[in-house]
Amino acid sequence: MRALGIETATPIASAAVVDGDRILAERTLRAPGSHAQTLLQLADDVLSAAAVPLDSLDLLAVSIGPGSFTGLRIGLSVAKGLALARGLAVVGVPTLEAYARAAGRRPGAICPVLDARKGEVYAAAFGWHGDALLQRAAPRATAPEQFAETLSGPCTLLGDGVDAYFDRWRAALGDRATLIRFADLAPSAVIVARLGIARAAAVGGDDLADLEPEYCRVSEAERRHLRGADGASLGGGGVGVEKLTGGRG
Repeated sequence: MRALGIETATPIASAAVVDGDRILAERTLRAPGSHAQTLLQLADDVLSAAAVPLDSLDLLAVSIGPGSFTGLRIGLSVAKGLALARGLAVVGVPTLEAYARAAGRRPGAICPVLDARKGEVYAAAFGWHGDALLQRAAPRATAPEQFAETLSGPCTLLGDGVDAYFDRWRAALGDRATLIRFADLAPSAVIVARLGIARAAAVGGDDLADLEPEYCRVSEAERRHLRGADGASLGGGGVGVEKLTGGRG
């Protein structure tokens, strides 16, 4: 199955074409502003490099969050537009699951942490059990220290949330944590494409009308609207997590 993967949840935009296990082409670009000006060209470049016409694709796989609100909307809009124009199936792939897979097999919890601004990160925890990467804690928007309290034993943290709060992670987790900076391992459209293929094979494509980004919290505009409506401030809207142990998967 041939798939185009699109990843725009962070300042790094990534597009890739895969055919089963084979990587046909991959391109990444750090966008100083919005991905809106570059994503379509990036997708066109990677399709040309792979020598794969858009019409010959079987699937579009797109990262759906959590992450940058604007980046996720742009990525999903491009995927939906291409799908509608060419009659292609689309699968939404959870950003943090794809990012955890990029870290490979590691002991204990694998925790993608993306900078959510306002002193918070988008975080989740995964762990290997045999050949399966399983979710241990659902994605949430949380302060670094609050998320760190859920971790015990060895763990690996990766993402731009590591860079944004490096000293706070080290203070909270000490030598128990391996901290991977964003420049050393960015989200990959290759993994998004591969996960999309697996999901499509298992359950088919998503309904385009129902497919939306997974933000984990309301936008600032929605926050201001709701605050004005009831006079109350809103919390982070995160999902509770259980204490995570650090045994090998």
